[in-house]
This record gives sequence, C-alpha cells and structure tokens, in this order.
Amino acid sequence: MSVLLNELCLSPAAHTLFCFSCSDASSNWACLTPVQCGENENHCVTTYVGVGLGGKSGQSISKGCSPICPSAGINLGIAAASVYCCDSFLCNVSGSSSVRASSTILALGILLSLLYVLQARQ
Repeated sequence: MSVLLNELCLSPAAHTLFCFSCSDASSNWACLTPVQCGENENHCVTTYVGVGLGGKSGQSISKGCSPICPSAGINLGIAAASVYCCDSFLCNVSGSSSVRASSTILALGILLSLLYVLQARQ
C-alpha cells in the first residue's frame, strides 16, 4: 500500500488512473492488485464470464486498464458474459451490477434447464 501512496504522491501527472488488475481469476479476491494505467488508458475494465451446466459451474474474472470503454453483456441461460468499465480511482474494486445480475440470471437459467430435462424424461 505504501508503494501505491508513493506512486500517487510522486506521479508527475495528476490525472493518472489506477485500476485493479488480474487475469482469469476464479474469484474477485484474486483481483485486488492495483496498477497504474498507461498515459492513454482512461478506463478501468472488468470482464466476467460464467458457465454452469447441471451441478458444475465456473467463472473467470479479468480486470485492468483500457483505452476504450467496451461495456457489454450477454446471457444465454447456461452461460453469461459481461464487460463493465468505469473511469475513476480503483473503481473496478468489485464486479459490476450487471455481473451480479448475470450470476442470478445464470442460476435461474440452470434451474430452468434442469426442470426441462427432468420433464423431458417423463
């Protein structure tokens, strides 16, 4: 933390952005490493991908700096993906509200898929 504070105090540009960074982490706890963004990187980005089928599920979270703001999301019931961006100091500390909503919808999709399979067997 003292390294981060030193970077903030000694940084020549007052507008330097800091974001949390990680790559393909299985939980948000592994995504809390702050990094200083490059000169042209004005956004913090969080990418979430979740998949679930039957009793098995998984997720991947990536965070970092970006020169563009590619907010998007898709939910297919058994798979969901979203990209969230923001532009203030360490603003990507947690998943976006769309990521959390996607997790809920993903669980609902899994439940409906299981009910469909059970009904088809009868």
